[in-house]
Amino acid sequence: MPQFCAMFWKRILFGLLATSLLSMAQAQPLQSGKWLFTLSRPGGLPVYVQANLQQQGSHYVLAFLNDTETLEINNLRLSGDSLHFDMPLFETRLGFRIQSVTQLEGWLLKGTSGEYQRWQVTGQQTDGPRIPGKVQPPVANLSGRWAMQFQRADGSWRPAIAELKQQGNRLTGTIINPSGDYRFLEGRVSGKELYLTAFDGAHIYAFKAQASQDSIVNGVFFSGNAPGDAFKAMRDAKASLPDVTAAAAGMKSGESRLQFRFPDLDSNMVSLTDDRFKGKVTIVQIMGSWCPNCMDETKFLSDYYNGQKMPQVEIVSLAYELSTDFTRSAASLRKFKQRFNVRYPMLITGVKSADPDKAAKTLPQLTDIKYFPTTIFIDKQGRVRKVHNGFYGPGAPEYFEAFKKEFYATMQALLAE
Repeated sequence: MPQFCAMFWKRILFGLLATSLLSMAQAQPLQSGKWLFTLSRPGGLPVYVQANLQQQGSHYVLAFLNDTETLEINNLRLSGDSLHFDMPLFETRLGFRIQSVTQLEGWLLKGTSGEYQRWQVTGQQTDGPRIPGKVQPPVANLSGRWAMQFQRADGSWRPAIAELKQQGNRLTGTIINPSGDYRFLEGRVSGKELYLTAFDGAHIYAFKAQASQDSIVNGVFFSGNAPGDAFKAMRDAKASLPDVTAAAAGMKSGESRLQFRFPDLDSNMVSLTDDRFKGKVTIVQIMGSWCPNCMDETKFLSDYYNGQKMPQVEIVSLAYELSTDFTRSAASLRKFKQRFNVRYPMLITGVKSADPDKAAKTLPQLTDIKYFPTTIFIDKQGRVRKVHNGFYGPGAPEYFEAFKKEFYATMQALLAE
């Protein structure tokens, strides 16, 4: 064979091989539309969550749906037959093998204070309901307020309130306890069976029970990898929560000022004695980037701070994270900072949220830190005037509105002094 022919065929074969390899590296297409993801763990209930997948130009956008909340994800990474992405907040990552244009199989990794939690996850393109399976007409309408109880490991019961809304078989709502709410729950009622789920990257919730017009019984609740908790409820339009003021965080007797000095996300040290805080009303938020209620409060506080016509108020967040690793903590907090356009300092205490001595190690002027978030209001003279424990967000509208009314009244009074 003449030399030029041999060279010609070598070039053709090389070109075909390169084209083949390139096509293998290119991402398989996925069908746009409504998807259902199923998160599974041994010994627990499947957690179902719907999502919308849309192709926008050369990339895809995925949005998880929990009742009225939409969590949009723009960082989908497709390569060959693989799909990976991080949740927009929290230390949660998902990876899939693309089985077909309508089918995904993979895993979820969720950061904790110990080992990462791992879940099996499947995704299926479907126009079906959030909870799959045959649906029967509901025996009752569960809309309204319920006095709820969860069973502790020692057999005692802790109180809560369920606020539910039912339209046909579709059931939505939230659960409220003394420190906050369970955010946006969604599911169904089929016959006597109640099934609610939630997934936002931190919460991985599933509830199942038997319901009638006035009672909910034989309930089991799974949160993350924890063992299931029994629950029950009775319809009660006047249900309320116990007063936990005595157990909540407050200032120690004889103390009126906070003292701390911690690094921000860029390792710059920040203290309440800095010039930016002098003569201003200041809000100190005790929070963590692992905490969904802290997420809701951060959005509220950031919107309030950025909406000031004149900079009369300062805010500073003190973060108690899942680990003492500064780099890991800063990376997680930067998600909050970017997502909610946070322009005030976010400081890393270097103490875990689970540390029983976290108050003594970081804010010894406080009696304790029991709830995340906890919000501390400081007047223009630097004195602590109020400590608010917990937070109710938009998933619990009535309680959220009550919080906002209390917040604005407190700020108005402090600014007027």
